[in-house]
Amino acid sequence: MQIYSACKRVLDSFRLQEGRFSQDYVKDFNNIQSLIDDESWESWVAIHTKLSRWDLEFDRFRDSGLEPTHDDQKLATNLHFGRFIEQKYRDWVHSDQRPPLSIDVFNRFVAPHIAQKDGVFFIVIDCMRLDQWLIIEEMLRDDFDIRREYYMSILPTATPYARNAIFSGLFPEEIARRYPQRWLERSRDEISKNRYEEYLLGEQLKRNGFDSGRLRYHKVYAVQEANELRKRIDSFLSLPFVAMVFNFVDILTHGRNQSEILQQIAPDEAAFRSVVRSWFSHSVLLNILKALAKKKVTVVMTTDHGSVLGRRATLVYGRRDTSTNLRYKFGDNLKCDDKQAILTRKPTEYRLPAESKTKTYVFAKEYYYFVYPTNYRDYEKHYHGSFQHGGVSLEEMVLPCLTLTPKS
Repeated sequence: MQIYSACKRVLDSFRLQEGRFSQDYVKDFNNIQSLIDDESWESWVAIHTKLSRWDLEFDRFRDSGLEPTHDDQKLATNLHFGRFIEQKYRDWVHSDQRPPLSIDVFNRFVAPHIAQKDGVFFIVIDCMRLDQWLIIEEMLRDDFDIRREYYMSILPTATPYARNAIFSGLFPEEIARRYPQRWLERSRDEISKNRYEEYLLGEQLKRNGFDSGRLRYHKVYAVQEANELRKRIDSFLSLPFVAMVFNFVDILTHGRNQSEILQQIAPDEAAFRSVVRSWFSHSVLLNILKALAKKKVTVVMTTDHGSVLGRRATLVYGRRDTSTNLRYKFGDNLKCDDKQAILTRKPTEYRLPAESKTKTYVFAKEYYYFVYPTNYRDYEKHYHGSFQHGGVSLEEMVLPCLTLTPKS
């Protein structure tokens, strides 16, 4: 009887939470609709934060019946967000009156701590969305006081552009002009496109009056590299600035697209969040953060871009030497549906390099991905449901930056 009573209380409590869940969702649904009309950067941050928190709530309350409504609202908000970016982005990249962009991350979130003579650890996790960051925050609250701020990724929302912009403090066209030997946009090796991050970061440190000679920079691809980094973490504590890049989430994102097993493990966004939670809870990165939580340091954590689940194909027309990316492309005289993508025939308007008068860029909006007319159905089927980045969406562009202060 006691077991029955205990089970009944648990079930009744869960039903009560479900009832409140529905009421709270309807209220927030209406709030989000009103925020869309405001059309300010701050409103889009609020919208994306609300939607991401509801993503996590729907993970808890499955089969609530509200999932289709939530999904439709995300689609609708990204439709409006695409229009917002199309109207505002070109002005932002040519003005100081703008939200923080990738090029502003170091000066806005990192440099002030270095100037205060703090030991600063700057950690970039490649390709993490806000919903995944909210999961990570939950695991860090016992050890750190957390301040979350936001910035916007530049376009394309891809590592060679966004992360190079973070470490250099420069737009891609500026990197290409100042450091032409270190701008590798056309390299076929994706990893090599970011091989000069340490150099670019050192140059940015010098421009800000800091000693680049005491910079330590580490990029982690493999578990063994992470383990070696963990062993050396105490030796970095006397340094004013340490930068680290962890590529696991990006590797998982692209690996999932190529592996049937990973697609079965993470068939959708909710399952992918679960995989990220599992990775982080057992990761060397979490061990490193727990070690830093016992020291007098400041940790700044962010990402370079997010990702979206590709749902609909859209046609792009170009030559054979057009870049192969699915959410953005560059090449000569590209053509696309301007309702489903943003096309620029003047790359410098977007602060992108223009080596020729015919070079164009296209950025997919909402949840579209690019395919060619040749073998359209095959490519559409192959890439449907894959995680991609490089385009225009809340998930790819609106990004958190966490400042972690050890509680101890």
